Amino acid sequence: MNLTNFRLETDAGGIALLTWDMAGRSMNIITPQTIDEIEQVIEHVVAEATIKGCVVTSGKDTFSGGADLSMLQTAAAQYLKAKQEIGEEAATKLFFETARRLPQVYRKLETCGKPFAIAINGTCLGGAFELALACHYRVIADDDKARVGLPEIKVGLFPGAGGTQRVARLMQTGDALQMLFKGEQIRPKAAKTMNLVHEVAPAGEIVARAKAWILAGGKSVAPWDEKGFRLPSGKVFSAQGMMVWPAANAIYRRETHDNYPAAKAILHSVYEGLQLPFDLALRVEARWFAKILRSPEAAAMIRTLFISMGELNKGARRPAHVPAIAIKQIGILGAGFMGAGIAYVTAAAGMDVVLIDQDQAAAEKGKAICDKLISGQVLKGRAKTADKEALLSRIKSTADYQDLAGSDLVIEAVFEDRAVKAAATQKARAVLAPGTIFASNTSTLPITSLAQAYGEPENFIGIHFFSPVEKMLLVEVILGEKTGDRALATALDYVRAIKKTPIVVHDSRGFYANRCVGNYIHEGHIMLLEGVPPAMIENVAKMAGMPVGPLALNDEVALDLALKIVEATRRDLGPSAVDPAQENLLKDMVTDHGRLGRKNGKGFYDYPAQGPKRLWPGLAAFQQTKLDPDTIDAGELKQRFLATQAVEAARVIEEGVVTDPREADVGSIIGFGFAPFTGGTLSYIDGVGAENFVALCEKLRQKYGERFAPPKIVVDMASAQESFYGRFAGLTKRVA
Repeated sequence: MNLTNFRLETDAGGIALLTWDMAGRSMNIITPQTIDEIEQVIEHVVAEATIKGCVVTSGKDTFSGGADLSMLQTAAAQYLKAKQEIGEEAATKLFFETARRLPQVYRKLETCGKPFAIAINGTCLGGAFELALACHYRVIADDDKARVGLPEIKVGLFPGAGGTQRVARLMQTGDALQMLFKGEQIRPKAAKTMNLVHEVAPAGEIVARAKAWILAGGKSVAPWDEKGFRLPSGKVFSAQGMMVWPAANAIYRRETHDNYPAAKAILHSVYEGLQLPFDLALRVEARWFAKILRSPEAAAMIRTLFISMGELNKGARRPAHVPAIAIKQIGILGAGFMGAGIAYVTAAAGMDVVLIDQDQAAAEKGKAICDKLISGQVLKGRAKTADKEALLSRIKSTADYQDLAGSDLVIEAVFEDRAVKAAATQKARAVLAPGTIFASNTSTLPITSLAQAYGEPENFIGIHFFSPVEKMLLVEVILGEKTGDRALATALDYVRAIKKTPIVVHDSRGFYANRCVGNYIHEGHIMLLEGVPPAMIENVAKMAGMPVGPLALNDEVALDLALKIVEATRRDLGPSAVDPAQENLLKDMVTDHGRLGRKNGKGFYDYPAQGPKRLWPGLAAFQQTKLDPDTIDAGELKQRFLATQAVEAARVIEEGVVTDPREADVGSIIGFGFAPFTGGTLSYIDGVGAENFVALCEKLRQKYGERFAPPKIVVDMASAQESFYGRFAGLTKRVA
């Protein structure tokens, strides 16, 4: 054997230990070479009479994150090339055989006649967990970092190496479908309860436990290969089975609105596979996997949510010439909800925090928010009491700006008012050493003007968090006109340390995310005033792929804040910069009716103390005309919701506010939930095609107004038959 990714050793008892340890990588991944080597090992174990069985483990701190998705992306591209060269039928057959190579190897392991056990340390996800499921015995470390799961659905795929078939034979069908649809990472004890692993053991004992199972005569036959095996939920066509499938189909449609082909493929694979012998079931799964792997949704989601997001997380936009910056202490000005959230994620990342507010009581209130957040994690079993104590010990709440001395970075998160921000900035400036990087968490005010209060514009930058900070992954890093590379590098190193994803944005009113979100909410307001039933507005928005309707979203960010932004825009840019109809709607809601949103329990929705929110009946009074929902083109409403955001994203690129399509796409999905199946705002345009998008915009422009006018950059792309990723290829990658 010629193994480069594995080590194989056989002990005196005849137990082989296969250690997966890829050189030059921090994590093991599945590649074509990996697959070939696993097959070699299987053949060797079978051929050697002295080997009783094999234990698979990892030589790294974690097991494996699964397949190299760039490999799958390449396979899809190769199919398109082969389709041109040898025809669609031959290319499809070739692609199908390539797609089922991994499940064939895993099935070879499962049926080889000798027992295979696996000792799982750390994370074991995707194709790596499918390897575990093919092993006859699974031991996982009783460790906080250990996880198993099949997260493929999150990048537009589904488990295609036997995962849908094995999981559906290990647990009740409804539970299996829920696991496959959610793609969550599962902790050791939960995995044991779900029958996904056989044993949870101390980390230092997992290999020994796996070996002991083999020595004790562990079976080399999977349950589904045993005579008389019965499905956990009974046959598909049975009274028990029919309790599952109608409900499963309804839940699928409710949750996906048929936007995610991979989710539908999961339903098909499990439904069809459970009616067949196991090997035929694997073939069915492979056919669906090959189909999904060639889908535009999978291509877009893999590019944005795996490749691009990975590149940004690793510092694709970080100035390469600036040395790595060690950040030990962070100062945070403002202990309100946002400031406290920033303090929490910073302390959770191991940095010391000085949390400042106007008086000690206010500062303590901010620390109490941190206490509540970490206490919630302890109650859920996601943290220990010792973790809570350590985190809170790293946060110093104070009203004394002198405590900022020695900070490596200061983040201002006070009230969104230019004068208030300037006063806090100047107080901090008086204490900080020259050259200290200072950031503002502003969501609307231009960074260049805010930098004037600091006096060192080259060391002033924006770090815009989204609420709630502890949950939202996106951070906008905003460059002022004079922001220097060291400030940018510091901000990106900090964002990486707190495990958020940064996008670099140039100074502009509303920056990137808020401009797109503003358009989305505005479109919902206009539809309401047009007479579209409020429930239809909200439901169609979700049908388009948005996580929440525009009216509910406006309630979350607060109606009075939306009104303040509109009024500030009018003051700064003039009356033509705002929509008077939207302004009047917000004024009526806030001023006349006192409806501020979720924060006071009254917005476009009512929020009763008990029970779910419901749309406010009083919205009918704002509709001079009430349209019959049966006469409304729901498809056009969906187009309006997506196009208004995509148009703004294209304008942002055209203006140079965002210069990298990867950042626009990643930011749109993890920042404001833009239809993930499209791959993001710019991928949506590329997927539709620039020419078709321009035609759509012109249709909407003629019917609904100039807000849908296609930006010149898209018109030019349509004429040249270009795409955003084609136009910007090779121009935007600044890799550290």
